[in-house]
Amino acid sequence: MSSGKPLPEKWLKNQQAAKATQVAFDLDEKFQYSIRKAALDKGVSPSDQIRTILGLSVAKRPKRPRLTVSLNAEDYVVLAQKYGVKIDSQLEIKKRVLDDLVHFVDAKSPK
Repeated sequence: MSSGKPLPEKWLKNQQAAKATQVAFDLDEKFQYSIRKAALDKGVSPSDQIRTILGLSVAKRPKRPRLTVSLNAEDYVVLAQKYGVKIDSQLEIKKRVLDDLVHFVDAKSPK
């Protein structure tokens, strides 16, 4: 399959990343909380915090700050009913969820 041409550098980096192995740790809740909190306080991911603790290199590229949640079909039904929109209006549901999250933070913020 090789044509003898060297692969572009970006492809080589992707190939290296694909060879990386994710390692999961089952730690007591207080240890997980401590590591996650340290990461949050430093504005890094828990993974980057673990790499720092281990003395491993951490990518310097900025990461897009985002929160994620997995929603299944039943979740969309519940949210569509909650917001009074059509079930297939996923973009509108996403906007409403974002509003709820903003209101949650605003309510928690000291006045």
